[in-house]
Amino acid sequence: MISLALALTLAADGGVSSGAPLELWPEVRALYDVVTCQTDAGSPAIAAYCKRQGPRFKRFKEHWGQKAQQFLQSVEPAELPPEVVYPFGGGDLMMALVTFPKAQVITTLSLELAGDPRRLKAGLDDAKLKKSFEGLLEASGSTLTSNDSKSVNLSAIQQGDLPGQLSMHLMGLMLNGYAPVSARYFRIEGDGALHYFSQAEVDAMEGTTAAQLKASWHPPDFSEAFANVELGFVPLGEPNAKPRIFRHIGANLSNAGLEKTPGIVKHLESKGTVAAMTKAASYLLWREEFSVIRGYLTGHARFMISDSTGVLPRFWAKGCTAKTYGAFDQTFLRTWEVLQTELKREFAKQSRCELSMRFGYPDGSPEKKSHLFTVECTP
Repeated sequence: MISLALALTLAADGGVSSGAPLELWPEVRALYDVVTCQTDAGSPAIAAYCKRQGPRFKRFKEHWGQKAQQFLQSVEPAELPPEVVYPFGGGDLMMALVTFPKAQVITTLSLELAGDPRRLKAGLDDAKLKKSFEGLLEASGSTLTSNDSKSVNLSAIQQGDLPGQLSMHLMGLMLNGYAPVSARYFRIEGDGALHYFSQAEVDAMEGTTAAQLKASWHPPDFSEAFANVELGFVPLGEPNAKPRIFRHIGANLSNAGLEKTPGIVKHLESKGTVAAMTKAASYLLWREEFSVIRGYLTGHARFMISDSTGVLPRFWAKGCTAKTYGAFDQTFLRTWEVLQTELKREFAKQSRCELSMRFGYPDGSPEKKSHLFTVECTP
């Protein structure tokens, strides 16, 4: 049934002319309907997946999509840049939209690649769907219920018949009341410009396999054409609304990784002033090996919100003010004693602002205290 519906949509669309950006919205819309449980298409595997995922979706909408969003908007400046950058944000469009619901362009970057949305077109059997759903349930579970993601699970869903990153991004759209209306794949040129792949270019890469961006990550089982995705999205029930844009960029954000792909930083810099966020980022932004992406954030973010894995107050320029919420005693991963002590002092010296929600990691105390901090810079 999925294959037939998709074939009819493609026929109505009329295909893509040679050289034009390949539009994969029909395939992505079919995937959206499946992974967000808009249809079970008569499939027992989809029905079983939705039975497990449904309560998680409900909890996310009630807890994060309502209570958390109200709080997060209360700590943000009234005027924010229209673009959001979220490094180490694999699979987490759901919280990017909760945190910045008015953003016009959202960019997430992580080691995980977007994935190939075309495999539903082949009419997957229930056995293959069931296997893919197991990985997707494992990867999305912690994001939906605990507000962080486990890298090992995100890495694992780079293989399978459902594209893991893209599927989780589509969940993020649905959970925040949106649906995709366009889908294109691209590479970033050396000067930061985006090059959208044509049908001919995607065909030329068929049969090749994209390289994993970290040696310990599961290698993708799709071509390099499907590393980076751009989705246009609109509110559900408003198909003629002006689309907003989401992009996921597969990137190694270490200094060494960015040196090999200089176009990524140039693309980010071309955005001008942005809002930013990160969470559950393994404290990488504390390390000198990630000083380039950290320097980008401190040089371009008008406002940033994060858990303790964000950019520490010591790295921001004069004119930038940190504000703490919740309580913090030590890092979740017991990282960098001197720096975590410094952050603890920052939380202790400010008046306690209660935080009734978890934002990324808890702290490393036995009580697993919720915390976050914001940094606002004078325009």
